[in-house]
Amino acid sequence: MTSRQMPFENNNVEDAGASDTTQVELTFDNNRLATMLFGQFDQHLALLEQKLGIDAHARGNNVVLNGPALETNQARRALDSLYERLMKGELIENSDVDGAIRMAVAADDQLSLPTMDNSAKLAMAQISTHKKTILARTPTQDAYIRAMERAELVFGVGPAGTGKTYLAVAYAAQLLERGQIERIILSRPAVEAGERLGFLPGDMKEKVDPYLRPLYDALYDMIPGDKVERALTAGVIEIAPLAFMRGRTLTNAAVILDEAQNTTPMQMKMFLTRLGENARMIITGDPSQIDLPGGTKSGLIEALDVLRGIEGIVTCRFRDVDVVRHHLVQKIVTAYDKKHAKADKASDPKTSNEKTSGPDA
Repeated sequence: MTSRQMPFENNNVEDAGASDTTQVELTFDNNRLATMLFGQFDQHLALLEQKLGIDAHARGNNVVLNGPALETNQARRALDSLYERLMKGELIENSDVDGAIRMAVAADDQLSLPTMDNSAKLAMAQISTHKKTILARTPTQDAYIRAMERAELVFGVGPAGTGKTYLAVAYAAQLLERGQIERIILSRPAVEAGERLGFLPGDMKEKVDPYLRPLYDALYDMIPGDKVERALTAGVIEIAPLAFMRGRTLTNAAVILDEAQNTTPMQMKMFLTRLGENARMIITGDPSQIDLPGGTKSGLIEALDVLRGIEGIVTCRFRDVDVVRHHLVQKIVTAYDKKHAKADKASDPKTSNEKTSGPDA
C-alpha cells in the first residue's frame, strides 16, 4: 500500500484555530482486496465517512480521503489495519470496520508519545485459533484481552453486547489449542428472570442446557463442531451449572463463570475458592441485570468490593460505548443507564434530605 498526504490551507480567517483540511490518497496493490476493503457499493468507506466526518472517494484500487487532519489519519490507520487482515486471508464485515475505527481513534492517545507518529500502525490485541482470529474492537476489549494474558483472575463487568463472554471463551479455546491448559470449564448460575428450572421438561441436563446456550455458541464459533463434540464427550470441555462446582479443585484449566451477577455471595466465594494450580479464572457479569429474588445481594458486586486492590486480580469495566452489537443496542443501554441513574438519585436519602431540609445547620 502507498499513501500520499497533502494539507490544504484554511482561507477562512475566522476558523484559523480550526483543524486544517487534509487530503490523504491511498493506493492498494491488490485490486481484488481493495474491492473487499471498500465494501460492496463502498459501504465500508461510507461507514468511515459517517463515523469520522470525512469524505472518502474510491476509484479502482485508489481511495482519496478528505477532512480534518486528525480524522483523515484515523481513517488511514483503520484502512491500513483492515487491508493487512485481508492480506492474511481474513474476511471483514461492517463490524470489523467499526472496530478498526474505534481502535484508530483510541490510538491517538498512544500517538501523543514522542516515539510515535501518524504513520504508526494499530496494535490491537487479538485471540487466534485455527478456525478464527478475533481482534479487539474497542479499547476496553483490548485491555480485557491483555488482562487475560497476564492475570490469573479477571473480572469482565458491564452491559450486554460488549463481548465479555465471547472473548473469555475465545481466549480459553486459544489456551486449550496451544496446550497451555488441559481443559475448559464453563459455568453459569441457573437463574433467569421469572423462570424456574422445575417448570422445564426433561432431566437436569435438558433443564440447564438452554441457560448455557450462549457458552455453546461461543465455543462452536471458535472450534470446529466435531472437535467440540469430542471434547465435550471426553470431558476436555465441561459446561455445567454453578451448583456442580462445589467441592472441586480446578487445576490446569480455564474456568469461566458467566452471568455472575446472579450468584449469591456464598456461591461466589465457593466458586472463587475452586481455583487450582495452573488455572485461569474469568468471571463475567452485568450488575445492572440482576435476576436474584428481591433483597438477595449479588455475589459479583460483593466480590468486586472485597477483592479490590489484590495483586493478580484485574477488573475490566465495560461501558455502553463498548457495545459491539447492532448500533441500537448501544443506544438502548445508554437510555436504561440514564433512567436508572435518575431513579438512584431520586431514592438517595442524602439527595432527598438536601431538597427538603436544606444545608446542615
